Amino acid sequence: MKRSLVLAVLLTAAVSGDRLLAFCGFYVGKADSKLFNQASQVALVRERDHTVLTMANDFQGDPKEFALVVPVPTFIERRQIAVVDKGLLDHLDAFSAPRLVEYFDFDPCSPPAMPAAAARGGGVDFMKSGAERRGVTVEATYTVGEYDILILSARESNGLESWLVENGYKIPTGAAPILGSYIKQGMRFFVAKVNLKEQAALGFTFLRPLQVSYDTPKFMLPIRLGTVNAKGPQDLFVFALSRTGRVETTNYRTVKLPTGMDLPLFVKAEFKDFYKAMFAEQVRREDMHAVFLEYAWNMSWCDPCAADPLSKDELRKLGVSVDNDSQPTFVSRLHARYDAAHFPEDLVFQETSNQENFQGRYVLRHPFKGASQCLEATRYEGDLSTRREQEAQNLAQLTGWKIEDIRRKAQDVKITEAARPAEAPWYRKLWAAVTWE
Repeated sequence: MKRSLVLAVLLTAAVSGDRLLAFCGFYVGKADSKLFNQASQVALVRERDHTVLTMANDFQGDPKEFALVVPVPTFIERRQIAVVDKGLLDHLDAFSAPRLVEYFDFDPCSPPAMPAAAARGGGVDFMKSGAERRGVTVEATYTVGEYDILILSARESNGLESWLVENGYKIPTGAAPILGSYIKQGMRFFVAKVNLKEQAALGFTFLRPLQVSYDTPKFMLPIRLGTVNAKGPQDLFVFALSRTGRVETTNYRTVKLPTGMDLPLFVKAEFKDFYKAMFAEQVRREDMHAVFLEYAWNMSWCDPCAADPLSKDELRKLGVSVDNDSQPTFVSRLHARYDAAHFPEDLVFQETSNQENFQGRYVLRHPFKGASQCLEATRYEGDLSTRREQEAQNLAQLTGWKIEDIRRKAQDVKITEAARPAEAPWYRKLWAAVTWE
């Protein structure tokens, strides 16, 4: 599929004993950005007025069709531009992705003692030509990796749009009004296309993320250009890294996703479908006018870990100053589904001092299958049907799925589980083998 890319959105298995003690549950699945079509990823590092922006391209098609136009608040020198490994953003995505976890009920007649480390709430610590005629000025030209990059300024939007088209940049018709709004703000334009010769020499068959750094008091992410030629809503993932705390939007509501809900066991096999349906339902309830917080966490640890925290070297490559270990990096994962009608303004951010941890986390609880005879076991059996109904209601509320369909699928799983021999899972055996403090 050929499509041009004009993204102003881009500015701005063994489990260790320690992890077992920390969490008491087991991570079994994650909902990363790969679940969503037409999804853009941005890593945004902010320290005082300094911004480092890393932009992942989801472009599909012939590289000669690629075009990237990003409004930037200041002139960009060659030293401020880099090409980085896509694995950095993939690692950020995996670390911060909403997750599914499992618990297994213990024998109600022999409940385990609470481990001291779990009671303390401990976690896993991993580290700490025609330009003048069109009113366009080409202020600088660079070749960085497989990209040819221009830094442009312009006097009027129609001239800039015409100049870009005349020079082979495939931008959508009708971009002039939005370009004009950035010109009025005195912004420049970071323009990139693929240098096919350099790409062949480097041996890459995909487009690596571009990174640009700059100083500005504006903490924003222009997204309006990206809506000009969009075929329906788009998904945007912002991984905001800050020493201060959570990053939130100021001109749109930042809403926490529902989290911590117990769900029917069949969701394990359908977690990706569940998460997409759940997110779509939350977008619908907010009338597509909100940015959702999916994860907020101190990067020095995780609990449970969908992926290990980023290393110091990875954080440094993303633009984080890692010399001050007394202030660990805090990551905020923001997810927006947007179009021109519902997001008429660019995103504006603020750093906050809120360092409370948050994660999109969904829970499966497996019932105890062994034979037990005690008063607590009788009560436990009586509570299971109530618990299963509440799990079904939770799923219906989160996704908008029909409760009758959910109950039927949950019943099918219950019958299947009953037909299996009662055997403790390996992690319950491991748990039982732990010597508590």
